[in-house]
Amino acid sequence: MRILQVSCLSRTAYLSKVKNKKLYLATFVSVLGPMSFGFVLGYSSPAIPELTTIDDPRLQLNDVQASWFGSIVTVGAAAGGLLGGWMVEKIGRKLSLMFCSLPFVFGFTIIIAAQNVWMLYVGRVLTGLASGVTSLVVPLYISEMAHERVRGTLGSCVQLMVVLGIMGVYLAGLFVDWRWLAICASIPPTLLMVCMCFMPETPRFLLSQGKRREAEEALRFLRGPDAPVEWECARIEDACDEQGSSFQLSDLKDPGVYKPLMIGVMLMFFQQMTGINAIMFYAETIFEQAHFKASVIVGLIQVVFTGVAAVIMDKAGRKVLLIISGVAMAISTTAFGVYFYLMSKLHSTTSLSLLMLDMQSTSAEEPHPDLAWLALASMAVFIMGFALGWGPIPWLVMSEIFPVKVRGVASAVCVLTNWSMAFVVTKTFQDMMILLTSAGTFWLFASMCIVNVIFTIAFIPETKGKTLEQIEATFRGTSGP
Repeated sequence: MRILQVSCLSRTAYLSKVKNKKLYLATFVSVLGPMSFGFVLGYSSPAIPELTTIDDPRLQLNDVQASWFGSIVTVGAAAGGLLGGWMVEKIGRKLSLMFCSLPFVFGFTIIIAAQNVWMLYVGRVLTGLASGVTSLVVPLYISEMAHERVRGTLGSCVQLMVVLGIMGVYLAGLFVDWRWLAICASIPPTLLMVCMCFMPETPRFLLSQGKRREAEEALRFLRGPDAPVEWECARIEDACDEQGSSFQLSDLKDPGVYKPLMIGVMLMFFQQMTGINAIMFYAETIFEQAHFKASVIVGLIQVVFTGVAAVIMDKAGRKVLLIISGVAMAISTTAFGVYFYLMSKLHSTTSLSLLMLDMQSTSAEEPHPDLAWLALASMAVFIMGFALGWGPIPWLVMSEIFPVKVRGVASAVCVLTNWSMAFVVTKTFQDMMILLTSAGTFWLFASMCIVNVIFTIAFIPETKGKTLEQIEATFRGTSGP
């Protein structure tokens, strides 16, 4: 076996010769994709108020159209997840990333040139499609390039750039109108396409295609001139040889495939069932009178704590952060439920519409400042908790746990689950509030957070400090290289 010839060179000795400068550069270029995706997610927040009051009757949105303008992105993104899973296997990680820039730019161009509501919808679906491809390809690209010492930190940069994009679009929306905002949002994907021309394909994809020489060149670019990349190349190649070449349905019987697939799907399901979309909805509704402040405070908390998660990811580990995150969100959604329960008692109604009217009519007098602080504190704790764990980690773990031959298909299933759940939760949220009452809905989210903590403790393996090949071997029940 080739790996035995070079076994005298320990992993520690190898990593001590690695230079990360070019790896950081390639990561920075690739995360322009998630930044574009953040712009897409945040775009509806400043654009909808303008489009509902615009003078042009052809572009003016009513409440139903505004709701679709916000949520139709998730439909495009679910389709983008499937498309991305096919693309990464057929044309590779690098080309998939370059091509996903096109629907971003075309989508924003259609929004800029929109003459009617349907053009706005088409633009949003295209940018959603690009977001779905990006949310699959970028985590994969980074995890296949990075070595185990920095993979957690670099993988967390995906979510960090998403929240930076959201906050960027909130801030830009204060100064420019919706058309200029769309022009600004098309800059990062344009840069992504140009800069990716100079970045390498991932060594693991090249080796899975039998391109040993190109894989060594890519590793030399990423690890620096001093690292003996033949050693890493041999290690990855042995893992590829062991697996066989392409995915077949019979592979689903293999514990090395079905175990990580179930974990990936459940992570995405639980991420959306924490109530993140509901909390974001209330960040704007509860503090309606301070709309801008609420948006920017939320954005700032997300950026700071996602940054903290990125810094400590490879020290603390994925599992610990998921547990801390789940507990924080369970406590804060329970407190949110208590807040709504007390509000309904004070106003002697549990109807959503009357409750919201009462909140708006009494917000100027603030007869119950203690309750307002309960809502603010609950929201802040929830967003901190989400940003520390359940925001970045499901995407990171998705990119780490699948064997090379099923990585595209399995990641597509995970991304489809995530975006489908996002659409379902966003669209059914108002109905849940009426059916279960506001308090009941948030207590449902709290119970889901408790279940996700139990799931994390019972089923999710720690991937910190392990190579992708060692993680695969853990699921297969063998010892990895």
